[in-house]
Amino acid sequence: MAGNEVLALAMFLAFIGLVFTGFPIAWILAGLAVLFTALAIVFEVDLGIPTGVDWGYASISVERVWNVMENWVMVALPMFVFMGLMLDRAGIANRLLTSFARLFGRIGGGLAVTIALIGVLLAATTGIIGASVVLLALLGLPVMLRQGYDKPLAAGTVCAVGTLGILIPPSIMLVLMADRMAMPVGDLFLGAVFPGLVLSCLYVLYLFGYGLVKPAGAPPARDIAPLDWPALKALAIAILPPFALISAVLGSIFLGVATPTEAAGVGAAGAVLLAAMNKALNRRVLAEVVRETTKTTAFIFGILIGATAYSLVLRGLGGDALIERTLLDLPFGPTGIIVTILLATFLLGFFLDWIELTLIILPLVAPVVAHLGFDATWFTVLFAVCLQTSFLTPPVGFAIFYLKGVAPPGVDAPTIYKGVVPFIVLQLLGLVLIFNWQALVTWLPAQAY
Repeated sequence: MAGNEVLALAMFLAFIGLVFTGFPIAWILAGLAVLFTALAIVFEVDLGIPTGVDWGYASISVERVWNVMENWVMVALPMFVFMGLMLDRAGIANRLLTSFARLFGRIGGGLAVTIALIGVLLAATTGIIGASVVLLALLGLPVMLRQGYDKPLAAGTVCAVGTLGILIPPSIMLVLMADRMAMPVGDLFLGAVFPGLVLSCLYVLYLFGYGLVKPAGAPPARDIAPLDWPALKALAIAILPPFALISAVLGSIFLGVATPTEAAGVGAAGAVLLAAMNKALNRRVLAEVVRETTKTTAFIFGILIGATAYSLVLRGLGGDALIERTLLDLPFGPTGIIVTILLATFLLGFFLDWIELTLIILPLVAPVVAHLGFDATWFTVLFAVCLQTSFLTPPVGFAIFYLKGVAPPGVDAPTIYKGVVPFIVLQLLGLVLIFNWQALVTWLPAQAY
């Protein structure tokens, strides 16, 4: 192994190790870029070992960051964040809970299914994991516990369905992935539709099955009003506004009427309109949403700047070539190499957030996937499903932390860990289905274009 590759390997391992310090990721990435640039100069000047990296090379980071900030696709990111946060304040979920509960509440496991279906609708409108998990926990968790649901089942349901927003379009993760992979956002949005629905169906089947096999742990609701025509009308009225917004945003992208950036603007404006229609819009709410949008966007772009510098230096040291050569030399064949990448991503998800994995790992393995001849959209959606699982796996399972912060007494961390295990298994099953049936990802983009 050459001297520059030794530095590249040390740089990657240093990043993994420093994540556990709790120091802000953006500073870790940027600091390692500066540190290993200095080490590369020492190797080349003092030790006579060529590395190809110096301060002049590292300064290209400025140009790279400018290219990222100049990218019009990235403008969609803060507007999708704004859309999700505003819909969170619009009170839509509360109306959906009341209406769906009358539809499914009298069936074993029906309340959990209600939470799952609301989670799917929130996923397609908000896309903000923290907001979805907290909202579902505050609305649904007390109701399920009051009806006698097993605590692990109730907690696991809230955590799992709350993470669907990171996969089901419009998703800020898919926007970032499209930027890193230099592919159209619309392709990823289309490709993720069926996988997101597959995971949702697996959740619903599991919850209904739980109610049948263990009715004492997911009993029918006792105080739900019977289903009648007024209840169905109320359900239609509750579903129609978010469904119309989803159709306007995704439909305009899929039909080629608008770019993702323009569609994000439509979504942000539609979210404000829905909040106003529900009489939830005022100056305080608008200020809170703008403030949270700014903080979230700044957090993501801070990591993006650090990751840009880190990736540039890592590639200058030959890190991408080292990873590509190592993967291609594995004695597993093309399919085995893809499985190895996904397994490594799943394991890294125990310790790293989806942003770091998207910005650091995905661009490093993308050349390997292209060299092996696999469809880029299919692989990226597989990668996204792996990253969704990372929200549920300790110790960095952010959905678990979000839930623990608002959970009622008696729902402790071990209870939540126990509850998410079946849903992690279901997500891995969904990953296997998507892996073996590529058409789940590739069919819809092919039909649209």
